[in-house]
Amino acid sequence: MNTSAPEPAVPKYRRVLIKLSGESLGGADDSCIGLEETHGIALQILEIKKLDVQIVIVVGGGNIFRGNQDQNRTIERATGDYMGMLATVINSLALQDALEKNGVETRVQTALSIPPVAETFIRRRAIRHLERGRVVIFGAGTGNPYFSTDTAAALRANEIKAEVILKATKVDGIYDRDPMKHQDAKRLKTITYSEALQKQLKVMDSTAFSLCRDNNTPIIVFDIFKLHNLKKVIMGQNVGTLVTS
Repeated sequence: MNTSAPEPAVPKYRRVLIKLSGESLGGADDSCIGLEETHGIALQILEIKKLDVQIVIVVGGGNIFRGNQDQNRTIERATGDYMGMLATVINSLALQDALEKNGVETRVQTALSIPPVAETFIRRRAIRHLERGRVVIFGAGTGNPYFSTDTAAALRANEIKAEVILKATKVDGIYDRDPMKHQDAKRLKTITYSEALQKQLKVMDSTAFSLCRDNNTPIIVFDIFKLHNLKKVIMGQNVGTLVTS
């Protein structure tokens, strides 16, 4: 009889970028920032931080303002995009507060220079924070209008050499057809970048997909609201959909 203790589980990924939508931080009561939702995400991040995983996060701002939501262009596009960037900074600070209340040392870096609020993005400094065990949150997108936070996530992931982009959503992966309209829709375990681009999937925009394809950065799309799902992804379990070459 083997009485030896089982070997400890080892994370599949050691440095990851988590892409959070602004809506994931929004409250069920339509509040811009839901304290319960933000706290819940912070606890999931804490769970993988205990595994010594290096974590960077890119946060959207759609729960407050989305630059492209003004279809009638009552606000000039570039101005609207800058407003959206500032919304991501607000979300970054909210998430930082939730993480630090749970004992996770955190730094916010922004693509726009806001010294009293956060550090300005410097790649080498961000990597140094990771090496010292801090979680780094990137706000303000790329700092340029006409680019989404998905593109910012792809850019930052490659800059800090993340092993994978974890696209945290409200659905459990990518389906072969709309699961809201088709009961027989099947979740895909894997899909290629080219297929994602050809099918014009709305999970990430084409610029982000192209950047990941050109740099061979895998993407995992998964449901962040299912308890322990983030940890399962980190451990390499079959959760969500893998987008790769």
